[in-house]
Amino acid sequence: MNKAVYALGFFDGVHIGHQALLTACRRLAEKDGLLAGVVTFGNHPDELVLGSSPALINTPQDRERLLKQRYHMDLVVTLPFDQRMRSMPWQDFLTMLRRDYDAVGFVCGEDFRFGDRGAGTARLLADYCRREGLPWDVVPEQILDGIRVSSTYIRSQIQTGDMATAVRFLGHPHILTGQVIHGRALGRRLGIPTANLTLPGGLAIPKFGVYVCKALVEGKAYPAVTNIGVRPTVGGETVTVEPWILDYSGDLYGREITLELHYFLRPERKFPSLEELKEEICRNGEQTRAFFK
Repeated sequence: MNKAVYALGFFDGVHIGHQALLTACRRLAEKDGLLAGVVTFGNHPDELVLGSSPALINTPQDRERLLKQRYHMDLVVTLPFDQRMRSMPWQDFLTMLRRDYDAVGFVCGEDFRFGDRGAGTARLLADYCRREGLPWDVVPEQILDGIRVSSTYIRSQIQTGDMATAVRFLGHPHILTGQVIHGRALGRRLGIPTANLTLPGGLAIPKFGVYVCKALVEGKAYPAVTNIGVRPTVGGETVTVEPWILDYSGDLYGREITLELHYFLRPERKFPSLEELKEEICRNGEQTRAFFK
């Protein structure tokens, strides 16, 4: 493996605070002709430390997709946060990264804690790198609109439907990736065929309603109107994610597609008839086209 400078953190959402770390990491790496990498965890540390994990913004797969495709990080190391990792002294954690992943420099946020009982701090990491002659940087917290940028804050905006604010704090659209499964084909009968996605477990569920989206299918982006909710007009009970992908025709069953959620259009509601539901969805389609124009 080639030598790399690594940004350390969990990176849920890969928001603008994380992006400051990635920028600092790449700057240090390019200065010395090294790779720029990220060290993250497959499961949230709270799952082991507190016994429960917060609902996450992204799956590990979507997190890696953002880090590599949108922010062009060369390496993403995803480690299990298990009992061994939890009890590892912070010095041993850095030694392990140097030995097993060719780490030759580190970047973290000023509030980063790591190692057994969170004993490792940004200050201790900086002292360690000075002693060892390694490049390093500690990035201050990022503030937007007077608010500290954090995954917790963004998660709250997603869950309450303020997707526009979530997108500003993320620095990119909120993404969801899922496999297309067979549904009741109601949309097809109405002339607005939708894809039905399975929602991965453990994620923060956006407020039930209709969203302006882009759907990424086979490397191409299409505007899409997406309903997230239980479909009260047709007596639905389980939570579904149903994008109507505009300008696309083809069989998507079994395929994996990624949705970019840009904007919350309206809450989910029960319509008096299927005809009125169809009229509203068509209107939402025009709103979606207008949004991207």
